[in-house]
Amino acid sequence: MDETFALSALSALALASLAWSVPAARRRLTLSRAKHRSLAGHSRMAKRLASMLPGYAYDEQQFFASDAAPQAVAAQRQAGFNRLCTVFATRYAQSIAMTAQARPGISDLQFTGSYRVPFQYSPYLRERLKTGSFLKASSGVMVEDIDGNQLFDLTGSYGVNVFGYDFYRDCVDQGIAMTHQLGPVLGAYHPCVLDNVARLKVISGLDEVSFHMSGTEAVMQAVRLARYHTKRRHLVRFCGAYHGWWEDVQPGPGNPLPPRETYTLKDMAERSLQVLRNRRDVACVLVNPLQALHPNKNAPGDSSLLDSGRSAGYDRAAYTAWLKRLREVCTERGIVLIFDEVFLGFRLAPGGAQAYFGVQADLVTYGKTLGGGLPVGVVCGRAALMKRYREDRPADVCFARGTFNAHPYVMGAMNVFLQRLESAKIQAIYAGLDERWNDRAARLNKTLVDAGLPVQVANMQSVWTVSYTQPSRYNWMLQFYLREQGLALSWVGTGRFIFSLNYSDADFEAVLQRFVAACRTMQADGWWWQGEGLSNKHIRRGIVRETLARRWQELWA
Repeated sequence: MDETFALSALSALALASLAWSVPAARRRLTLSRAKHRSLAGHSRMAKRLASMLPGYAYDEQQFFASDAAPQAVAAQRQAGFNRLCTVFATRYAQSIAMTAQARPGISDLQFTGSYRVPFQYSPYLRERLKTGSFLKASSGVMVEDIDGNQLFDLTGSYGVNVFGYDFYRDCVDQGIAMTHQLGPVLGAYHPCVLDNVARLKVISGLDEVSFHMSGTEAVMQAVRLARYHTKRRHLVRFCGAYHGWWEDVQPGPGNPLPPRETYTLKDMAERSLQVLRNRRDVACVLVNPLQALHPNKNAPGDSSLLDSGRSAGYDRAAYTAWLKRLREVCTERGIVLIFDEVFLGFRLAPGGAQAYFGVQADLVTYGKTLGGGLPVGVVCGRAALMKRYREDRPADVCFARGTFNAHPYVMGAMNVFLQRLESAKIQAIYAGLDERWNDRAARLNKTLVDAGLPVQVANMQSVWTVSYTQPSRYNWMLQFYLREQGLALSWVGTGRFIFSLNYSDADFEAVLQRFVAACRTMQADGWWWQGEGLSNKHIRRGIVRETLARRWQELWA
């Protein structure tokens, strides 16, 4: 009888285990199928491969002929390269010297200088083609370097510069004048904070506001609040999206830790909605609306531009439909929907991406431009989610604080920004934004096609990405030809242009002409030579072969 009971107990246990494991396996399979079929969608695999990727550099001969170009073409490229080196060394001499002096003490300069181009080309290029990182003035849509060169600004200060640098300089000056009598008193609030909060509640359509020191910190707090109130641990981000560099919200290469509580799912995909419907451990979903320009792809930078496979394209209607479906599922499952508008906030519309796409989030984060030119992070949210403590559990709190929060100078600059946002002049800028910038992109694309140049642009209003229409290993060189033509780019090169909204038609026409001139010169210097059989697949296979060969050498050294 004991034996029978034991067998029955074991059978029951086996059945219970099977009953539990089948749904668990199904959920795991659903999760796996919702990931994008790329390394960007599989952060653990990407991290492992990154740790094995050997570092190596091309010598002079390989630098100019890594695509097996004939000697005459390589010589043509080298002549063009040497000319650029001379131009840069002469035109940007003081800035280059100051950058060289600063680089040993500024780790950011060391990093950005090394990753402007693919790593194989970087050592040779850095040794010969020097660039500067110092400016002394800005006005209109132009910046001026310390050598006195005037350049059209296409950096957008990484999203800060929506309305032009003169606009923000006025915001800062007036904001500091407003709060100067109080000075840097922290902890208490300047009276302008009351107006800031009232205006932010209207803009966001949400109940409460908290101030932070940066956009990254604001996103961190939004996620903490979602976890605190839902009592769930995991967050969902979408493939390629950036939400700051903290913990495993930025999984994969660049983060020393593997993902623990972050699911990276495919953007604009039904299978991702299935994951949200079927799991009970998801506290929140993070959305960066900028991904609408390049869904499921990492932020484009020239350091990864090894072939011409980069692509981008923005479909407002499709992305709006996706966000509305996502909103429905999150509401249905009690998942907190967070809009991360740190980068795009107030660029698309006065009410941000929520107003532009017509979707209300539970929490929204702002940064950059909202500070009126000064650093800041803001969280706006529903009252039930913003509360950091429980009345019935006095020790159960969600702590968040910072010495710099609500600094009077920042609050003053923000107040001026928010008041100006409602002015007739600024409202007029927003009128017809999509049409204006779409027409400009279309005009540039037509000009490039008519000129027989293998370059095109894709845009999400005033944020643009450059792509290339024929196979090449040297597309990353375009950033230096654009700089020669007086166009200021950020360190990611042609991956992202950010125009301020105060660009006039005449300003844009000047940029268009300079852009086309840069492309013509680069083409004339032989960088877009086309050999028989050259394709993106051929380029990628060649890189894989040489990488494996270098790895093999390391293992057997």
